[in-house]
Amino acid sequence: MTDKPFAPACERNREPILAVLRAHFADRSRVLEIGSGTGQHAVHFAAAMPFLVWQTSDVAENLPGIRAWLDEADLANTPAPLVLDVAGSDWPATRFDAIFSANTLHIMSWPEVERFFAALDRIATPDAKLAVYGPFNYGGAFTSASNAAFDESLKARAPHMGIRDIEAVDALARKAGFAMIDDVAMPANNRTLVWQRRQ
Repeated sequence: MTDKPFAPACERNREPILAVLRAHFADRSRVLEIGSGTGQHAVHFAAAMPFLVWQTSDVAENLPGIRAWLDEADLANTPAPLVLDVAGSDWPATRFDAIFSANTLHIMSWPEVERFFAALDRIATPDAKLAVYGPFNYGGAFTSASNAAFDESLKARAPHMGIRDIEAVDALARKAGFAMIDDVAMPANNRTLVWQRRQ
């Protein structure tokens, strides 16, 4: 049996994120989580919102850890995780009326962020909502000293990583046909951004 991976940050941020998702996903039915990581968010949100089918996805090497969380939780609304590499072409054939991603855009390269938003057209229903959690810059500036330090540590790990400008990300969303409907402050200088697809 695979040991369950554990991210302390997931335990800290799951309730604030859940509050935003409860408000925006109450009328949704199928969620695709892009970059499910450890799987902790998935089991917490799926348990709290049993009316949603919560579809996890990530790169292949992260799937055993996600499966360990899903198997232990044994929820009826969490199907097996999908292999999804944003840099690749293996996007699900199913369409989702909600898409969620946490702490991914600053890990991806910018071309991968562009592919993430470009792929929304083929995976989202006409009225789909997109919720993204993580740190963002506003007007090209860090919102805190801790975010500046975090960005520096990311670039030290890999030059392609870094905190993204909200204006640049929103431009990609708008190009994909999504309009921002909420921008919620989160603990530790993070945000949850919510967009809705315009028909």
